[in-house]
Amino acid sequence: MDAVVDVVLPVFAIMASGYAAGRFRVLGPGASEALNAFVYWFALPALLFHAMARVPVAEVLHLPFLAAFGGAFLATYLMGMAAGLLFARPNLAYQGLQGLAASFANTGYMGLPLYLTAYGAGGVLPAVVATVFNAAVAVALAIVVTEIGRSERSGARVARDAARAVLTNPLLLAPAAGLAWSAAGLGLPKPVATYLDLMGATAGPGALFAVGLFMVGKPLAGSLPELAWISLCKLVLQPLLAAWLAWRVFALEPEWAAAAVIMSALPTGALAFVVALRYGIYVAGTSTAILATTALSFVTLSVALALVG
Repeated sequence: MDAVVDVVLPVFAIMASGYAAGRFRVLGPGASEALNAFVYWFALPALLFHAMARVPVAEVLHLPFLAAFGGAFLATYLMGMAAGLLFARPNLAYQGLQGLAASFANTGYMGLPLYLTAYGAGGVLPAVVATVFNAAVAVALAIVVTEIGRSERSGARVARDAARAVLTNPLLLAPAAGLAWSAAGLGLPKPVATYLDLMGATAGPGALFAVGLFMVGKPLAGSLPELAWISLCKLVLQPLLAAWLAWRVFALEPEWAAAAVIMSALPTGALAFVVALRYGIYVAGTSTAILATTALSFVTLSVALALVG
């Protein structure tokens, strides 16, 4: 429980600081978008590249873990998209970001600190692998679905535009470049590593602060049934699916099975808000989902940690 409190309370505090800065007009009305752009183009790419460049490729490609964690993500993503049909939101771009809010775990900003607190630096690798999956696969899926949904074209031009959006996305290029760097066996010069550490350290606080800024003057909940469904998908159904896949289907080692469950039980990550704001679609819904699932994760994460040990 202490590990959950030590991580979740600071997350709330950073979002509350951003809200206070906007509420009392310390920062201008465009601050949320400007800060979000900084996180999207600079801070997160630095964090993701450095995380990948430091990890051996063989350790990242733990296929049974990726299948369990990724399978739970994909099923939950589809259930989140189904909310668009349940709550009369038929637009595919909207549904794509709705699915992301229901399934994108906060592995980078909460998972890594949680694992460091609960298991120490020696046990943090599963959180790194889950974070890489989120950046390289989860974000890519949401971008493709959103690009297809928002395009008025059809056929080959839609596919081309979606492929261009994915292949030029810094949140995908950065981990891919880091993986290639690691595979080449190249070390990072000390000044470069220090730069990446300093820049990457701003990603989590920056994204969470931007969420708080965006919430100023916005309702904290739009459709309560929609929010309840997304929270149920993220905090209950996703970790249950991960547990079934990890233990029953793939028979993972105990530490990796536990990681699949804990990483899946995390609340919605702030990167979902970064992507939503980038497209200007489902932004309020995503920020509300982050707030609600983070609050409820006090209970769900405590239960998950108690069950897996």
